[in-house]
Amino acid sequence: MAVDFTTRFGGVYEDSPWVADAVWAHAADLTTAEKMAKAMAEVVDTAPYEKQLALIKAHPELAGRTAMADASVREQSGAGLDQCSPEEFAAFQRLNAAYNARFGFPFIVAVKGMTRADILAAFEQRLDNDPETEFAEALRQIHRIARFRLDDLFKDPA
Repeated sequence: MAVDFTTRFGGVYEDSPWVADAVWAHAADLTTAEKMAKAMAEVVDTAPYEKQLALIKAHPELAGRTAMADASVREQSGAGLDQCSPEEFAAFQRLNAAYNARFGFPFIVAVKGMTRADILAAFEQRLDNDPETEFAEALRQIHRIARFRLDDLFKDPA
């Protein structure tokens, strides 16, 4: 049933159930995380620029104080972003503001397996990218996040 499918997979791409909806017709063939990831990535990669930008903008800032999806909370907590020192928090706030001013969307990185220092270093490095490169990198990171989420969903079938 489409509703169950969207309930299960609609959050793989942050606040963008349209990605899951687009692959629903092929759900019977998407029996592994790898197959599902490939199908969902293709939907995103072939979506119009405006839809891709909306997907990027749906992601929360790192170490932010705004509401976010449960999966994002778990991922950021797993990287220790909920335990920032005041100095680290200030650095994240400064970098979030600089990044948003430069690119017009939040910094996105698949934080699984990274430390706060790793994330801050990636933040600093990517601020030097040109907008086209960073847009592509944001989508690449979103696909990595989606794959991690799919791996978890396929391990724990609901």
